[in-house]
Amino acid sequence: MRGFDFAPLYRATVGFDRIADLMDRALSADVTQPSYPPYNIEKTAEDAYRISIAVAGFTPEELAVEVKEGALHVAARKAPEAAEKTYLHRGIATRAFERRFALADHVRVTGASHEHGMLHIDLVRETPEALKPRRIEIGRPASVEVKQVEAKAVENA
Repeated sequence: MRGFDFAPLYRATVGFDRIADLMDRALSADVTQPSYPPYNIEKTAEDAYRISIAVAGFTPEELAVEVKEGALHVAARKAPEAAEKTYLHRGIATRAFERRFALADHVRVTGASHEHGMLHIDLVRETPEALKPRRIEIGRPASVEVKQVEAKAVENA
């Protein structure tokens, strides 16, 4: 049994649909995920990350990086070669690929660069001001109002 029913979770919570969908996607994914091309995910600062993908043999024009529906999509399609080459050994794979990375809320892509056969994609997590913790000052208006009411009672007497 590999499937789970998240219906009770949907009935008891509000706004957690994306988390349940992510869990469902992770559980339903095939055990053997493609390993091409190899990649690294690096934490470069407190709220900054970098995904580095080995894309040897691809030019920047043959690569596509886009964000849609809360996921980062990286794809590559090799343009057909004009002249046929005869290889004695072909060890550099230039087959088409597509990789998807699920992005957390408030994570955005800040840039991408292609150098030395590596595609680097920089990401940053930006927490909105409304979600950051803030301190609430506790006032003491009750004691001030009591003194004013007592002063008015003395004037009227």
